[in-house]
Amino acid sequence: MASRWAVPAGPEGTRGDLVHALVQRIADLAADAEGEPRRPVPRLVADPALTDQLRVVAADLLAAAPPEPVIATAVADVRAVQATLS
Repeated sequence: MASRWAVPAGPEGTRGDLVHALVQRIADLAADAEGEPRRPVPRLVADPALTDQLRVVAADLLAAAPPEPVIATAVADVRAVQATLS
């Protein structure tokens, strides 16, 4: 039986691909807000870890205290991915 993360989610690839791309975008927003260079977020072997990665990068973004438009961008991105996965 295939993992729920391996289910296709459209042209973006699998559900795991879609969530990993979201994790990367949120990590990029956090790096920008902290004035740090952007770094690739590793794709772990166990896709269920994607939810933990998302929690970590979201916490990093909030800790950076970016301006409201950055938070709004992140929230819109999360909602768009959520809608695609629903």
